[in-house]
Amino acid sequence: MRKPRTIISLIALVGFASLLLFSFGDQVGVYMHFSEAEASGTRAHVVGSWVQSETAHYDPEKNLFKFHLRDNEGAVREVHYWNPKPASFEDAEKIVVEGYLNGGVFEAEHILMKCPSKYNATSALDQALPTSGEDDSAQ
Repeated sequence: MRKPRTIISLIALVGFASLLLFSFGDQVGVYMHFSEAEASGTRAHVVGSWVQSETAHYDPEKNLFKFHLRDNEGAVREVHYWNPKPASFEDAEKIVVEGYLNGGVFEAEHILMKCPSKYNATSALDQALPTSGEDDSAQ
């Protein structure tokens, strides 16, 4: 009597897992270089840095932000992002673009930025605290 219930449960579980994989599978990606993204022809996440010597431009009429990105292998590609320039773009240490290569241009759907930390090994709070041995509360 328990066997049919177990089989039905397993079928339902496999069906649910397949549905999740089918629905979200294309959104999960690995980090690639531009050459790998071009060879795969699929959605890619490319990590790199903004090439500041090239022009970065936002066209408000087209709602298009264009810039050049150098991946970790040194390849440079133009990136088109059909949204306004992200805040703190100029401050980013690393940029991750998610999208597709199309005719040598990377069409970014999303941009993530890794900005430099505001704090180094000794934080601003640590620097503001009195050093040990000093007592400012007396007197």
